[in-house]
Amino acid sequence: MTATGEFVNEVRDDANAAALRLLAADEGASRALVQALERHLSSEPLSRLERVWDLSGAQAASVFGVSRQAYAKWHVTGVPADRQADVAELSSATSTLLAYVKVDRIPAVVRRPAAILDGESLLAVATRAPRAARVAADQMFDLRRVQG
Repeated sequence: MTATGEFVNEVRDDANAAALRLLAADEGASRALVQALERHLSSEPLSRLERVWDLSGAQAASVFGVSRQAYAKWHVTGVPADRQADVAELSSATSTLLAYVKVDRIPAVVRRPAAILDGESLLAVATRAPRAARVAADQMFDLRRVQG
């Protein structure tokens, strides 16, 4: 087994011990690894949004009101602090969709005008105001509305 394979197994068995071992071996490399992991974890909600809502990078950039190039940079450097709340709200809306809709139907659902959203689609709401998307998704699937 390679050293990489051994380290992966060690991380699986005891992540804390593996982290301490890496830190002791090379603090600079440890810090670089942490920064890379933070960037990766910060960009994961973006990839999930694109995948689940079936959006191109340009469409996703439009949702956040930024250029395609700026949005692509978020995937590499992480989401800027002033945009993290928008990303979190859209991630929450995505979780709501995944809880109530079959994943292959979500792209159609987010594009279909909904009466509960005053005839707008969830994608249009998200593009107009990303932070409103979570509330809109919750409204779309509020079962109390149909039970009462």
